[in-house]
Amino acid sequence: MTQDNPRRPDHAVDPQFPERRSPRAFTGEAVPEAELMRMFEAARWSPSAYNSQPWRFVYALRGDAHWDDFFGLLVPANQRWAKDTGALVILVSSERMKVGEEFKPAPSHSLDTGAASLAFQLQANRQGWHAHGMGGFDRERAKTLLNVPEHHRVEAAYAVGRAIPPDRLDEEQRVKEAPNGRRPIADFVFAGRFPAREA
Repeated sequence: MTQDNPRRPDHAVDPQFPERRSPRAFTGEAVPEAELMRMFEAARWSPSAYNSQPWRFVYALRGDAHWDDFFGLLVPANQRWAKDTGALVILVSSERMKVGEEFKPAPSHSLDTGAASLAFQLQANRQGWHAHGMGGFDRERAKTLLNVPEHHRVEAAYAVGRAIPPDRLDEEQRVKEAPNGRRPIADFVFAGRFPAREA
């Protein structure tokens, strides 16, 4: 990382965390299904309440029979760059969990599915790919198109692909791919309780 890169941690952490990013400049290379399965395998080992594992991944590979349907769910701004990715993934969570023989509400289903999301993304990076998460897609239409069961929530969409190396970006891409930073820990970590707020 260069000195002008804002993705520098204030405390010592494994480099995989600041190195994870969400590029928008992709090579157009197809993601082999076996590579995608390795990413889902990483997600499989995420923690969850009662080991309920509420995450569900539905995917389409570039050029397969489902690609156009998945691509059509994205808002136009995301379609402009996601067209060059190799897989599209929709992440869904189950709002219920089985406890004994009963199904009960799963209050932490989104949190647990978020943990699986990060594992999926970090594994993608380890394999030389990138997963760019998106909120800009038609969740309601996704429910019907993907046959999402009752008591499940559509959480996010991901475009997975091989990022264009920084030295091969054109000028416009270079501006859009500039590294971003993060808020300081003091903004979201508090000892004992939230601080008093000024009126």
